[in-house]
Amino acid sequence: MKHIFEKGENPNAPTLLLLHGTGGTEHDLINVGKMISAESSLLGVKGNVSEFGMARFFRRLSEGVFDEEDLIFRTQELKEFLDESAEAYQFNRNNIVAVGYSNGANIAASLLFHYQNVLAGAVLFHPMVPRRGITLPDLSGTSVFIGAGENDPLVPLQETKELVTTLKVANADIEVLFEQNGHQLSGNEVYAARDWFNKKFFK
Repeated sequence: MKHIFEKGENPNAPTLLLLHGTGGTEHDLINVGKMISAESSLLGVKGNVSEFGMARFFRRLSEGVFDEEDLIFRTQELKEFLDESAEAYQFNRNNIVAVGYSNGANIAASLLFHYQNVLAGAVLFHPMVPRRGITLPDLSGTSVFIGAGENDPLVPLQETKELVTTLKVANADIEVLFEQNGHQLSGNEVYAARDWFNKKFFK
């Protein structure tokens, strides 16, 4: 997968896996990653799917309707990429925190839905429920921050609440920030994610 890796100053800090929204690149969330954890190594990844020339992490059939078969395949592809990257760049495979926005948040959530211990934690900005009707792995010990907009035209409030409930049932530790904004990523969300990160990973 096309990516960028920046080695951090603190080898004990979680490596941040940075996952862009539709039409983004591997560089999009580098600054967001630095705001959340200035000392962490950063792994920015570009999605392998093209939708009318816009990069995505998996196909969709229409707005808000995911191609489940492709989602499953691409989720496995990303997991295997993380396994290989940890070896190539010599970072702790068991200490990765995903930071995803929109489509990137959805593929990060899909990792949690399909694999146990794949991530130490996740920051999901404006995510949707990646799949329904499946049993999630036990997510005990996995911390998740969710940032959402109460007026998000792409992600209804009920969708966010369903995702929170689903992750909680799987024993994930969840913190949620609802703002009155739309689908755009706000500075308040990033700062709240930073505070959450420091609380959960630098106790």
